[in-house]
Order: sequence, then C-alpha cells, then structure tokens
Amino acid sequence: MKTLNSLLKPLLKPLLKPRFRHLGLLLILCLGLSASPVFASGADSFVKNHAEKVLAKVLANKAGLKANPESLYSLISSSVLPHVDFHSMSQSVLGKHWGSASSAERNAFVGEFRQLLVRTYGTALLNYSGEQIEYKPAQVNGSYAVVRTRVPRSGGSPVSIDYRLRGSGNNWKVVDIKVGGVSLVSNYRTSFGSKASQIGVSGLIKELKAKNAG
Repeated sequence: MKTLNSLLKPLLKPLLKPRFRHLGLLLILCLGLSASPVFASGADSFVKNHAEKVLAKVLANKAGLKANPESLYSLISSSVLPHVDFHSMSQSVLGKHWGSASSAERNAFVGEFRQLLVRTYGTALLNYSGEQIEYKPAQVNGSYAVVRTRVPRSGGSPVSIDYRLRGSGNNWKVVDIKVGGVSLVSNYRTSFGSKASQIGVSGLIKELKAKNAG
C-alpha cells in the first residue's frame, strides 16, 4: 500500500483503517460466486471451496508472488475478475457522470477502475496468513443475492465482508462489496464523483491511467 500516490490515498482512506486490512481478500473471495446452479442452494459451501483453492495458492507461493507482483495480478485477473461485473460497478461509481460520458470514456474508465482494484487490493492479499474464514448462508431475493462472510483479525473483532450479486439464470456476478458496512461502490462514487466534477471524466481517466502505470 506504500505505493499509493496522492490521488489514491484520499480515495481509499476510509478502507485503509486497521479493521479493513484484510481488504485484499475481497476480490479473491469473489471467485467463488461464479455462474453455477449450486449458488441458490449452497452458496456458502460453493464460495468456501473455490476461495480456499486460490488462498492455498497464495500461501504456497507467497514469497514468489511478493517478489513478482505481476504474477499476483495475473492470478487475480484470471481467477477472480471474470466473476465481477465491472461495467455495472463502474456505472454505479460514476453516478450522474456516466450519462454524460462518451462510449469511449466509459470503456476507458471501466478498464482503469478494474486495474486500480487489481493493483490496490492485490498486494494486500499477501497479508493473508491462513485465517479461518466464516461463510454464512446466502440470502437470495429474485435476481439479487447477498453472501456474508467474517474474516478473523489478529487482536481485534472479525471483519464482516458482504457480497452483493445480480444474476440471470445461472449467471451470477458481484456488483458491490461491503467491508464492515462500508460499500466499495458508495465510497468510490463519492471520491470519483467529486473528482469528475472538478476535471471531468476524461481528466479523471487520465489521472487514474497515470497512477495505474506508476
């Protein structure tokens, strides 16, 4: 997290408090929420089985992943991101600015927002040291569902992580995540909305692109 620049620090400040240091687990746990008819009847077991496979890979090769961050980013990109609806999340994050953005700007923002999350939370994943995560039964309501988990924290109370999903048929994807009651989408909407109002969507994209390349 020491590599975060002056732009990212204020955007992520609410989520960088000690009680959120397991935030790197967010995207990794999302992989268990992929398309599957098992979801409606046993999401807790489904999430657990798939999440532990990736976490086991991290524990087995922590030194290598730490020495080569690109390998960690690649692991996240291939195993986790396909199950996150970045288009929907990006639209929610930009809020009113999404409507005024061009198609090219929307696509560019989705790409940079995706990269931001990979780089920001990827490194934090290396803090995982084998804690036993508690998986609670899924709550399904029509095309939406919520899967709740609790992640132990050394010297403190467990951190609650809630995943909100939207699906059609057997296709489910994550559309928001709450950590300790703080919504990732809402947090970024406030930060990016303010920035977009000052320098426009194109200016926001340029800043994110520069920071992601740093």
